Amino acid sequence: MKEIAEGVYQLSGFPPNAINVYLMNGVLVDASTRYATGRILRQLKGRELSAHALTHAHPDHQGASHAVCEALGLPFWVGEGDVDAAENPDLIGERQPDHWLAQLFWRTMTGPGHAVDRALREGDDVAGFRVLEVPGHSAGHVAFWREDDRVLILGDVLNGADSLTGIPGLREPKSFFTPDPARNRASARRLEDLAPKVVAFGHGPVCRNTRKFVDFVGSLGS
Repeated sequence: MKEIAEGVYQLSGFPPNAINVYLMNGVLVDASTRYATGRILRQLKGRELSAHALTHAHPDHQGASHAVCEALGLPFWVGEGDVDAAENPDLIGERQPDHWLAQLFWRTMTGPGHAVDRALREGDDVAGFRVLEVPGHSAGHVAFWREDDRVLILGDVLNGADSLTGIPGLREPKSFFTPDPARNRASARRLEDLAPKVVAFGHGPVCRNTRKFVDFVGSLGS
């Protein structure tokens, strides 16, 4: 586990930066696939946690959520538009594009549903971060923004690497994992004015090049 900003840690995984999990001032953000329970719990041992939050209810982000919440007694916080899918993962599969790879990931990576204790909405405070509603990649996708030092926990609105090959570089998420690419692009464009100093993605290494990020977002069409 490494600190990427004050109070924000990226848990280790293999391959590195492939499917990222973060600890944000005591709130666990995302939980990888259902096979990641052991490595997540090992890294959290001895740490005080207050909750588990999702950026979005997709198989590679909610996979270990139920197991981790049960093991650590954590409340589960999810963006309002993804609450039903987090509780009933069959809806994840129904909402994914009709593409063989998306359906394969859903069948093999999805974890059990878990009752949601708090529906996250625009402007909510989570461990000193403000919730941003950024739908498109999922109906209830959220990001977490700390204005004081301009740290953005982004989930999959954008990727910091190709989610299949792992090749680094800013890019939009793949359309066959994204139910509404146009809406996701609109969500990405609202991030330009934030000019974040640290961007933590669901897939890919942390980006600390503000100009590169801003230029990429600005280049996206409508």
